[in-house]
Amino acid sequence: MQKDVAILSTVINDELYIKSSQLFPKDIQTYVINGKNGMHGIFSLCYMMKKLKGKGIKWLIMADEDVLFVNPDGINAIINKMKTENYMISGVRDGAVIPIRSYNPYVINTFFSIVNFEALEKIWNKKEMLQNQYIEPNEFDDDLSNCTEKFDAVALFEQYYCFYLWLRRKNQKILFLDATNPFSNDSISTLVKGINGEILLYHTWYARSYGVNEKHTKRIDYIFSLIKFEKKAVIQPITFNERTFYWKQKIKKFKQKILMKIQ
Repeated sequence: MQKDVAILSTVINDELYIKSSQLFPKDIQTYVINGKNGMHGIFSLCYMMKKLKGKGIKWLIMADEDVLFVNPDGINAIINKMKTENYMISGVRDGAVIPIRSYNPYVINTFFSIVNFEALEKIWNKKEMLQNQYIEPNEFDDDLSNCTEKFDAVALFEQYYCFYLWLRRKNQKILFLDATNPFSNDSISTLVKGINGEILLYHTWYARSYGVNEKHTKRIDYIFSLIKFEKKAVIQPITFNERTFYWKQKIKKFKQKILMKIQ
């Protein structure tokens, strides 16, 4: 087992995770954050730092349960490039690249990324990071001329954008991976490419709907059928579950409503 590489999933659908995790890169430690109580997005990122800090992880792969790896060995090439060229994080832009995400192209979507976790630990400052949920016009000069999809350069669509904007403002480099929609009869699913243009993985989206909604279940099962899938032993991850998170958030929102009324 590679002791300094790990993979983390924030899971809301156990049935899908049991299947998709069998496609994960081999021989690495797996972690799960229970996302069924609302622990996802920026909350999951902060919780990740709380639970994984100090565990000796150098490279952390973040992959939702609706990520289906086709070529998990392609992770090694990405990590090698990140090492050589001093990238902090890699992933797919949340705008300009894939049709169903037309938001901010200067940050990545959290469905899949690779993080230089050792370097992130050294600069981590939660309070400072959370203060970066803003964007200024023309702040970044990424070349988007080859991007074919729509985007909103000043979008703040997701609460977790502050994490990536914070990294950029600290002059940390992001390696943006190429992605596309490969299917004529499926306008949702995303194919993510590796460093050499090969298929790295499919992201199916709509994890919550798997096993519940017939349309999305069939769509995701079709993508499973495209992958050489040898049933393996079910992965037994180390699972983190913040049991009081849901109620803490409910109380917080209730207090905010009261404050708004009395102001």
